[in-house]
Amino acid sequence: MQTEIVMKNVTKRYGKKLALDHLSLKIPRGMFGLLGPNGAGKTTLMKMTAAILPPTEGTIRVCGTDISRQRQIHRLIGYLPQDFSMYGNMTAAEALDYLGALSLMPKKLRRERIPLLLRQVNLEDNSRTRVKAMSGGMRRRLGIAQAILHDPRVLIVDEPTAGLDPEERVRFRNLLCELAQERIVILSTHIVGDIEATCENIAVLNQGTLLFDGTVTELLEEARGKIFTAQVPRMELPMLKSQYTVTGMLMQGNEA
Repeated sequence: MQTEIVMKNVTKRYGKKLALDHLSLKIPRGMFGLLGPNGAGKTTLMKMTAAILPPTEGTIRVCGTDISRQRQIHRLIGYLPQDFSMYGNMTAAEALDYLGALSLMPKKLRRERIPLLLRQVNLEDNSRTRVKAMSGGMRRRLGIAQAILHDPRVLIVDEPTAGLDPEERVRFRNLLCELAQERIVILSTHIVGDIEATCENIAVLNQGTLLFDGTVTELLEEARGKIFTAQVPRMELPMLKSQYTVTGMLMQGNEA
């Protein structure tokens, strides 16, 4: 079986609104970054890849299977949405067992996989911790565990590090890189640092249009000569912002 995702002329409309505009993309095994501002079309693209939404036009094939074959696609894909949540009174182990039962996983298989997954996502010592008592990072790691419970060939994660502290963000990045050794992992984010730290191949979306598809090195090469760093007096900032696009600032005394 192929280990790639192939999208051809994918378009999605919500009434008169065009969410994705004739997008063609090939995603290989490993970490793949989907970068773009909020509203760029990233979540729509991921939901279509996971056979949650149908495209208005075009085709998407996941490991050789067309997304119209929903049951087969759901076996191939694990999905962690941005707003993942579980019943607060359930423990980590109970939540995974419940979700496994809903997926019709045999009880014996659930008993075998759940302890292994909790160890893999560094929640082994929190198997009896209730979801409502978990930190944001712990809940995200529990979300990863539920997404790979059925050992999918593709893992899709939507804005997984938003709101995490720096230490938890690094831990989460490392976990995704480990998982990407055996499968396709699609990381959707608007945080450039997450993409730079984990992904070799990336796609950049804006307003439903594919702006770039290639490696991080190629993207940096395209930006060469177009992005600059400068140290200026703070009083000159308003004038600078009116003439140029400022992507980031660091204040140092009276200068920026």
